[in-house]
Amino acid sequence: MFKLNDSAGFRKSVTGVLLILAPLLQFIAVLIDPGTWGDDRESVSFGDNPALAQTQSALYHWAWIMLPVAILGLLHLVRKRGVVLGHIGGALSTAGFLALSGLLMGDPVEWYLGQHYSPEQAAKIFDDMFNLPGVVFGFQMPWVFLGPLGASLVMFAARRAGIAPWWVVGTVVGGWLVGFFVEYGPATVLLWGLPVAGFGYLGVKVLRMSREEWISNYPSAAPGVTTPDSYAKTTA
Repeated sequence: MFKLNDSAGFRKSVTGVLLILAPLLQFIAVLIDPGTWGDDRESVSFGDNPALAQTQSALYHWAWIMLPVAILGLLHLVRKRGVVLGHIGGALSTAGFLALSGLLMGDPVEWYLGQHYSPEQAAKIFDDMFNLPGVVFGFQMPWVFLGPLGASLVMFAARRAGIAPWWVVGTVVGGWLVGFFVEYGPATVLLWGLPVAGFGYLGVKVLRMSREEWISNYPSAAPGVTTPDSYAKTTA
């Protein structure tokens, strides 16, 4: 399944597993985040349960690192229709989620400030640090919006390619995209739970594909013709 010398099988397996794992890790993160259920000031809520605060931060980090890899792998199946939309979405989601992941280094800073200052002082110091132009334009604006936007565009591309049914598109656009724009809290748990089903469906679909089905999506040397055997000979 994960043979390093099997380019087709390895990439198919990694894509399928990460399509399932990445949104699942994000859902677990929002579920255990003390800030989801407690004080919306993270300098306060993180102090209520530092262990869960650190765990959710790590889960978000790996979810947002894995997701671009999964999305780029999914683009392998978008080769005939929705190609331009898929490429735009793939580029946006990669840049967006990687930048978003970098912001998670602010979580331990908020915890530390909350342990040594009043909530008001902690908020002011944190804002002074993270409102620096290099932080704002290097990590936050407009990059934090590109990840969910790009993932949504890829889902529309997958729909055009005949890979994703409309309900899958709805779970990502209606859940993940909307979840990034509503106030972070219990509602986010519900919204970010939806993409687990949509991306999970695609992940299972990819994992169930035979090696020949995956290979058939590679372009053939002959214009307009793609065959599993022709590609298999080049990867054997």
